[in-house]
Amino acid sequence: MSKVYLVGAGPGDAGLLTVKALDLIRCADVIIYDRLADESILGYARADAERIYVGKSAGNHTMPQSEINRLLIERAVDDKLIVRLKGGDPFVFGRGGEEALALVEHNIPFEIVPGVTSAIAVAAYAGIPVTHRGVATSFAVVTGHEMDDERSNIRWDKLSTGADTLIFLMGVANISRITRRLIDNGRAPTTPAAIIRCGTRSNQRTLLTTVERAAADVEREGITPPAIFVVGEVVKLRDRLNWFETRPLFGKKVVVTRARAQASELTKKLSALGAECIEVPTIEIVEPTDKYTGLDEALDRISAFDIIIFTSVNGVEKFFERLFGKGLDIRSIGAKIAAIGSSTEQALRTHGLIADYVPGEFRAEALIKLLSNKVDGKKILIARAEEARSILPLELRRLGGSVEVVAAYRTVSAVDEKFALEDADWITFTSSSTVKNFIRGFGVKRLSGAKTAAIGPITADTLSNFGIEPTVVATKYTIDGLIEAITRSVEFEQSC
Repeated sequence: MSKVYLVGAGPGDAGLLTVKALDLIRCADVIIYDRLADESILGYARADAERIYVGKSAGNHTMPQSEINRLLIERAVDDKLIVRLKGGDPFVFGRGGEEALALVEHNIPFEIVPGVTSAIAVAAYAGIPVTHRGVATSFAVVTGHEMDDERSNIRWDKLSTGADTLIFLMGVANISRITRRLIDNGRAPTTPAAIIRCGTRSNQRTLLTTVERAAADVEREGITPPAIFVVGEVVKLRDRLNWFETRPLFGKKVVVTRARAQASELTKKLSALGAECIEVPTIEIVEPTDKYTGLDEALDRISAFDIIIFTSVNGVEKFFERLFGKGLDIRSIGAKIAAIGSSTEQALRTHGLIADYVPGEFRAEALIKLLSNKVDGKKILIARAEEARSILPLELRRLGGSVEVVAAYRTVSAVDEKFALEDADWITFTSSSTVKNFIRGFGVKRLSGAKTAAIGPITADTLSNFGIEPTVVATKYTIDGLIEAITRSVEFEQSC
């Protein structure tokens, strides 16, 4: 029998999703989601999962609540696992109770999966604790929608002075009424307050004010939903506890151009530093044109090689994928191992191999120098991308090596022109392929206005060939090196 899970998606930061929620999203047959459920969370869903958007915003409801209830009941057939993904917590002004009752009426099994409510999380991300010893021992969470004086169930006479900290959700549109009722019912006009927009997200914005000034400040600054309104002496603690908005890349929009399967590492690390990342895959890793014929034949003779060279993580992964597919493992490798780059070296370690040769500079020229007196008369295998610079095999042959180059993978264009990149602060490039495919898909003009970051000199040279001088070039040709170069540049710019 089908089952419906009413799942809290948290306040916005996908990292605040609960483990149980994540497991259910990965297994769901159908996901019915709200506007405030972060889009990145849907990336965890199965590719074949049905996704239905039922978001609501002020004056714009994709679907009325009665239709959402009906949709849940209709989809709960054929043993399907239904996830109703709701921003924040389903039972904190999320109408989760109404949806649960509708399921009860139709005898449909359900579970509630609580989520982190924005009432607490958004304040915390703004550096405002809703309680603090000696300052606030109580807090109240209030809907900001129910402001009609005739029909309101809010007991303003009890609320205004009955809790130390007040958190109004969805109250920006009614900020004038809220503050008037608070003051009329005894809250001091000078009480500290904060409006926090897009809380826990990389574009979070916090406006400090007071109860009496809040409405005018919101209008002057053009603050629009989604936002929460926090009232209380705890707001003063933000000066010392503001941690989220002080991260080095906070507020910077960074375009990540890696292959879709590889973008998450760079995105995760940039996001941890406060950046808003837009993943715009420009390449896709696919099988080589010869369908691995060259690599497979080399693997059949793997014990004949004296040195095996890997130039990328992709080359390592495809090499071992084909090796294991033949029923072989590292015991069949008797060769010395060379790797260009620390990431490539680490990828080899995960498969049980420690590289014998790793140049200090992560490029072909440095490896050639390192191997200059070690290759004469040796049989050398290079497993790499189908299209790559020719300098490595040419120079190793000149030094007396017998070199066989096999394609372990091929990169193809995967550009989707729908992405809006005009307001990007940075565009990152992790290989020459990402540069070529980005420009092929978007044109050189799309790089104007944004700073560019290249993972190393080869990628930088490719940008230069298109008339773009990169803003920064990583001195250590790794993802961490690229991030370090961007961070240094941003910090320098802010210090000027």
